[in-house]
Amino acid sequence: MTTPHRQFKDAIYEQFARLGKAASAPKRLELLDLLCQSPRTVEALAEQAAISIANASQHLQVLRAARLVDADKKGLFVEYRLADDAVGRFFLALRGLAESRLAEVEQVTRDYFEQRGAMEAVSGEDLLQRVRAGEVTVLDVRPSEEYRAGHIPGALSIPVEELKARIKELPRNREVVAYCRGPYCVMALEAVEFLRKKGFKAQRMEQGVVDWRARRWPVAHGEQEKTERA
Repeated sequence: MTTPHRQFKDAIYEQFARLGKAASAPKRLELLDLLCQSPRTVEALAEQAAISIANASQHLQVLRAARLVDADKKGLFVEYRLADDAVGRFFLALRGLAESRLAEVEQVTRDYFEQRGAMEAVSGEDLLQRVRAGEVTVLDVRPSEEYRAGHIPGALSIPVEELKARIKELPRNREVVAYCRGPYCVMALEAVEFLRKKGFKAQRMEQGVVDWRARRWPVAHGEQEKTERA
């Protein structure tokens, strides 16, 4: 006979498992990663994750059922966002656990970047000191809506696809440090490769705004430098 104690335990762990099930699909994790940057419509998420709108909608419904994301009606579109900051911390903790326990994460990452001849990334701590000292130009190469949702104070916003046309906005007498969404985002890598070919001294930073915020470092919002501490 099942005891009340056993029923209680089963019920609790069943609820915990809802989060595990919601996070069990690679594409749902990618959608969470994208939503850590800024709210987005289903259409935008589908495009960024390279899946159909129908597939993205199904994944988002699973995440919403687990209370990991919320949705708001924006005119003709539905915009999704993280339910709260705790979901962002959950994603970072999951990513960190995978990095520490699964050697395959490092292997896949190393293979990719070595094939590209990628440069060593600058640490967030080192960048913070150099930014405060005014020694570098910090370049945010994410889409502009992500920049407005949150960026490193003082960073210049030039989405990677606009870099060629706007390269004159970058001073040539200062080192450029580019960042994007985090250690597995390749936009900063592409930007630095391009800048180096044009004669700039450029480096990429692994940490993105989500990592910056998790360390309780200053984050700015909007077009103006309205800085707040996360």
